[in-house]
Amino acid sequence: MKHRAQYFNRLGWWLKEARANFYPRRLTLNDIKILERSFPYFQNLNPTHKEEFMQKLSRILSVKEFIGRGGIEEVTPEMEVLIGSTIVMVTFGWRRIRLPHFDKILIYPNAYYSSITKSYHRGEVNPKYGIIVVSWSCFLDGMKDNHDGVNLGIHEIAHALKLENQIYYNGESEFFNPLAWSSYQELVGPEMVKIEAGKSSIFRGAAGLNEHEFFAVALENFFERPKTFFDYHPKLYGTLVQLLRQDPRVWLK
Repeated sequence: MKHRAQYFNRLGWWLKEARANFYPRRLTLNDIKILERSFPYFQNLNPTHKEEFMQKLSRILSVKEFIGRGGIEEVTPEMEVLIGSTIVMVTFGWRRIRLPHFDKILIYPNAYYSSITKSYHRGEVNPKYGIIVVSWSCFLDGMKDNHDGVNLGIHEIAHALKLENQIYYNGESEFFNPLAWSSYQELVGPEMVKIEAGKSSIFRGAAGLNEHEFFAVALENFFERPKTFFDYHPKLYGTLVQLLRQDPRVWLK
């Protein structure tokens, strides 16, 4: 049954890719205006990298399905562009990484109740069903302050990225440099101990819960305040530069 499910997942991914080749979701002038107005990472790119970013975003929007939940009857271009751009930003260091396992993005208006965990969530990643879930209001809150190291979109995409690296049947896996990953892991443990002990750290308390949360919080800081992160822990920052194949400090003006 497992191999059969993997086969159909692989087939579904291939069909989406084929459809995207014939019917791409091309960016409109309004989409580009949203990028220029609301996505600082894109704003800071040079013209060549902006073109690359837009090409990758077009592909992401072509292969992902954005679905409104909890009263959202229409997914707006702003929702698609900003969530899609967060995926592109996190994966920008690779030529062709699109997180194919996570082909559905569910968007709730606010924090939502999960019947599985019996609690409210701002966002989550569900590898069983291949979905990324975000609360739109919380997603926008994360973008209001671009330098506080708290960003729901980056957080959930980080979880998806880490999981995608371990999924072996979808055409994308083991894209993390193994030496860089090993170096990263060696540095994580001591930092988590520091957080758990309540000592001063650039990372908020959630990073001390487990290694998955640490990775997600680390990426929030990596993209939102890279210079502060580098000054705090240059070795840890350097391992993420190697893992993600980019250095956000380069884009800062």
